[in-house]
Amino acid sequence: MIPRLSLHARLIAIAALTSIAALAFAAFSIGHVLERFVIRGLNHTLETQIEVLAEAIDAHDRLDPRKVIELTAFKQPDWGWSWRVRTKAGEWRRGEADLRIDQVFQRGPGPAHKSVSAEGVSATGRHLHIRVRRSDGATGPIEILAAAPRDVVDWPLRHALRPLFLSLGLLGVGLALATFAQLRYGLRPLRALVGAIAQVRSGAARRLPSDQPRELRPVAEEVNALIEQNEAGLEHARGHLANLAHGLKTPLATLSLQLAREQASPQARALVEQLDRRIAHHLRRARSAAPGGAGRTPVDVGAVVDDLTAALGHLHAGRALALDAEVLAGLTVAVDRQDLDEILGNLLDNACRHAGGTVRLTAAMAASMAIIRIEDDGNGLNDQQVVEALRPGARLDESGIGYGFGLAITRELIELYGGTLTLGRSADLGGLAAEIALPRR
Repeated sequence: MIPRLSLHARLIAIAALTSIAALAFAAFSIGHVLERFVIRGLNHTLETQIEVLAEAIDAHDRLDPRKVIELTAFKQPDWGWSWRVRTKAGEWRRGEADLRIDQVFQRGPGPAHKSVSAEGVSATGRHLHIRVRRSDGATGPIEILAAAPRDVVDWPLRHALRPLFLSLGLLGVGLALATFAQLRYGLRPLRALVGAIAQVRSGAARRLPSDQPRELRPVAEEVNALIEQNEAGLEHARGHLANLAHGLKTPLATLSLQLAREQASPQARALVEQLDRRIAHHLRRARSAAPGGAGRTPVDVGAVVDDLTAALGHLHAGRALALDAEVLAGLTVAVDRQDLDEILGNLLDNACRHAGGTVRLTAAMAASMAIIRIEDDGNGLNDQQVVEALRPGARLDESGIGYGFGLAITRELIELYGGTLTLGRSADLGGLAAEIALPRR
């Protein structure tokens, strides 16, 4: 699929095409105007010579050499200027008057004259610009012709068009720079709008600013309306979640009392307590802002890791387990503190359960994300087991609480905050390596 051009590229392309077309039209028009002026001056010179020759024709349609006055250019035969007079009484010529007229393209300067302009070729192959006048004499038609080399027109045009094209090229470069500057300034509100949307998405702002240019104001209003609609729907969903949590807490409390009276097993009562804690946790989340919303404060990863490693150290005190943690100082993530406890707690607990003797946690920063890596020296998982481990309800270790619902819930919780969870094999320890990427803001 061909990628769509950006607005900037489209406007640049349109401006470039229109500028090229305008400059080409200007070059053609100016060149045409210059050619007309040069030809008009040349026609005036040729017409003057024709007038002089016409005055030298006597009453018998013969040319009187004594009355013939030639302009300077016609006195130099090698210059290519020539004239010819042809009547019933005879023919008189000067220079290369033996020529062929190829094209007649222009009438004379006024109704009093019967002159036309034409293009032709002399007997020696020289291209000529010709002026011809035909009239009626005493004995028959009279034709007076004056010709000049076409170079008289082309030479000044070439020398005039060179600086003209250079000027137009410089003008084109100036127009391109002006267009680029105009687009940079003209599209600045659009770039500002993109930044404002990014601030809303990151939680730094709740609405797009309303002071937009007239063309962008409807976009900002529609986006704000969409945000309000989403907030209303989210609030409605939170209400349903809160009602569900409240509806479950009472039966759970009753079940807990019943199990206590019946002296049920500790495992059953612990399971009810775990359900009650989860319902309380999601009830608090329903009352708080959604992930990504404004008001979510950064959480210090180091503090959470210290608490978890201390707790897991006591929990697995009966094993010779080395739990190492290396966290970048001041590293924070934009995640709820309890959710981060649950994410890292699940992964660290799984690593401790399946490790042979070493668990390592490292946390560093990469652009806008915090990268937390948890590794152990256990047996690890192959590619098929990784897929199964992230499937809700799957348990790879039936002897205890293995990689089952905990990993699937942990991944969903990470993705809820715009992060990712990747499972693989540790290159150093040989066991499972879980890499978490969470947004820092």
